[in-house]
Amino acid sequence: MMETIPFKTLHSREYQGHKKKVHSVAWNCTGTKLASGSVDQTARIWQIEPHSHGKVKDIELKGHTDSVDQLCWDPKHADLIATASGDKTVRLWDARSMLWWKMLAASGLSGENINITYKPDGTHIAVGNRDDELTILDVRKFKPIHKRKFNYEVNEIAWNMTGDMFFLTTGNGENLACKEDLVFYWLAILLFESVDFFHPSPGSVPSSGTVEVLAYPSLRAVDTLMAHTAGCYCIAIDPLGRWPVRTISFNHTGEYIASASEDLFIDIANVQTGRSVHQIPCRAAMNSVEWNPKYNLLAYAGDDKNKYQADEGVFRIFGFESA
Repeated sequence: MMETIPFKTLHSREYQGHKKKVHSVAWNCTGTKLASGSVDQTARIWQIEPHSHGKVKDIELKGHTDSVDQLCWDPKHADLIATASGDKTVRLWDARSMLWWKMLAASGLSGENINITYKPDGTHIAVGNRDDELTILDVRKFKPIHKRKFNYEVNEIAWNMTGDMFFLTTGNGENLACKEDLVFYWLAILLFESVDFFHPSPGSVPSSGTVEVLAYPSLRAVDTLMAHTAGCYCIAIDPLGRWPVRTISFNHTGEYIASASEDLFIDIANVQTGRSVHQIPCRAAMNSVEWNPKYNLLAYAGDDKNKYQADEGVFRIFGFESA
């Protein structure tokens, strides 16, 4: 039975700490801590209590010398987090000590890092940079074990829930056609203003926005999924492992999807019907949204500015019973 969420009675709370705009937000595996990465070259860890009304504690992670563009938590450890920065480094942090304990610098990474994701078993990290290069890191040794440069635009990256397939969203699609032996996946693709739920079929019209499906760990090309006439920019995986989804974030039951674009709202849709069930108004374009893995709390961050047109450095969480 689908969980009924009283969206219209829920509220957002604002959290301020960064000096410049927030690029990325992410929950740890227990849903008790939220990390935020900012243009101010820092990440912050926030202790979020779903039913608390008190002041939220946060700590600052310093060390990067450029914008912290993406971050992700170890899926098996509630206190370990990885950050990717424009300074061409990836750092692993222990949120309990506020110190980074492993760093891979320019010798192992060759470009400005804009995407990072953990393998579901926590053993590997994938990093993508602005030069369309993918690097796979062994977490224990923190050394590259795979590196591949693609000859097309690579945007967001993700493993499936079992870790035996790897997905790239791309701006690649010229002269491509679906194979008759295509392994079908249900996808929800977010592109600019729309969310489309689709099932690719043989003979689909070629498009420039694709999801490339690779076998892992060989990174052998398995399939190309197409649906859009412009580039695909992000991907998320259903927490129940049923299908890879081209959107921002599923809630923890996999029943709802939140998506954001240049529009000044976040759309929450029913996964089964594809219909919008609620919209959260925003004051700026969104950079990141992510549902809590245990509760129906949605964190989101965007390009919010104050009355002087300076970055506010805030993020918000929707889903509280009171403001």
